[in-house]
Amino acid sequence: MSSRPPIVTILGHVDHGKTSLLDFIRKSSVAAKEHGGITQHIGAYQIEIPQESKSRESEANREIPRQARDDFAVSRKITFIDTPGHVAFEKMRSRGAKVADIAVLVVAADDGIMPQTIEAIKHIQEAKVPLIVAVNKIDLPGINLKVQLEKIKKQLSDREILAEEYGGDVPIVPLSAKTGEGVDKLLETILLVAELNEIKADPNTAVAGVVIEANLDKFKGPVATILVRSGTLKKGDEILIGGVKSKIRGLFDFSGKSVTLVGPSTPVEVLGLEVVPAVGAVLGEEPKAEEDLRQQQTQSLVDKLKQGPAKTLKVIIKADKQGSLEAIQASLEKFNEESQVINFIALGTGDIGEENIKMAATVGAIVIGFNVKVTPTTQKLAENEHVLIRTYNIIYELLEDVEEVVNTLLEVGQLEEVLGKANIIAEFPYGKSDRVAGCRMIGGIIAKGQRIRVIREGTLIGETKLKALRKVKEEVNKVEKGNDCGMLFDPPVDFQTGDVIESFRVI
Repeated sequence: MSSRPPIVTILGHVDHGKTSLLDFIRKSSVAAKEHGGITQHIGAYQIEIPQESKSRESEANREIPRQARDDFAVSRKITFIDTPGHVAFEKMRSRGAKVADIAVLVVAADDGIMPQTIEAIKHIQEAKVPLIVAVNKIDLPGINLKVQLEKIKKQLSDREILAEEYGGDVPIVPLSAKTGEGVDKLLETILLVAELNEIKADPNTAVAGVVIEANLDKFKGPVATILVRSGTLKKGDEILIGGVKSKIRGLFDFSGKSVTLVGPSTPVEVLGLEVVPAVGAVLGEEPKAEEDLRQQQTQSLVDKLKQGPAKTLKVIIKADKQGSLEAIQASLEKFNEESQVINFIALGTGDIGEENIKMAATVGAIVIGFNVKVTPTTQKLAENEHVLIRTYNIIYELLEDVEEVVNTLLEVGQLEEVLGKANIIAEFPYGKSDRVAGCRMIGGIIAKGQRIRVIREGTLIGETKLKALRKVKEEVNKVEKGNDCGMLFDPPVDFQTGDVIESFRVI
């Protein structure tokens, strides 16, 4: 056994700076390549922190070829799993925590603990991995860092996470992903925690690893990103994933460079697979009996829907990545909590093909694509067969459209959930004809883009959407209880001092 680079996952609330932090660390832009500024897929990246001299090679490592030792025997390397931050990817985020050695929880200095922060904490605690808290956005103007840090430490202690200053073992590292202040301290803290937890692996043992991403490439065929946990994975090896044997014909590191072998804690893209494996599949693992049962149940469902009169929405979903596919299915399952209103006819990766249209026409389904293409011949066939195709590259737009279709086709009940409340304490002119409502938050959270209603002495005055939100002179995305803010509505709605503002959503 010898030291290996720690595998680190970065979790936290959706806009607290997870991707920005990772961008700064690896000096390249991920957010710019993603649609809507949301990280859509899990990826893995490895960095090396400069040091004056490398430790002497262990006796165990001398049995490994020189290239392998140079590639992965350095203890100053860190592997990051880039897990998505959107709420729809809870399943992937949970899996990301479980394959990691260390979790970094990003908390914005101005916001503190938020709903997705709580979700992330739950995943970390379930995975039982060491935790480091990175308090981001310390560069924001007007931040009283000392006060905010104490507030965050108190919020964490309420979730059974004790900072080192409170007698616990969780380091708190203030930083700015924008300026880079404190990032070096975070990296050194990661290496220190890794050393204290004696993160090791045997590069000479049988290779073990997990699939963190998979997709069907038009030119490469089935492709998977595998994170090697122990052993050495080499080009030409035969591997077993999900009971299917494949021979590796290509290995590429996270930068796209072709490599011949990789060792522990190394992410690598693998070519030569017979099928697209499931995200989370383990190398050497036999297929599970329940997977075969699920396939049988899916086929039985297709046969049943051909004859069944049930008033349901039948969907065929194609996505570019296995992880995205699972996340979409998990998000759409919310419609089936009380009764089954969505039936999943088929799920798969790759572009939408004619076979998908033929199946949809047979059972009366719609076809949903995420980050995939539709060929002109497939589109023509869909028009002839009267099959509806919808394609998306932002997941929340997909979910909103499906919800609209469900509400149109089905007689479903609606439940309103109040998200936040505020009192209007002043009003100000804005532009030529608009007015800004000066508000004081009295409960919950109100965020830009939410549906809003104005209530006057118990009577509904009107409904609108929150177009803009400002705290003092700064544009913000949300405000919490106890804060004063200015609200601009679109379309304009009649309001006056003393009215109550409620933000809400309809489930």
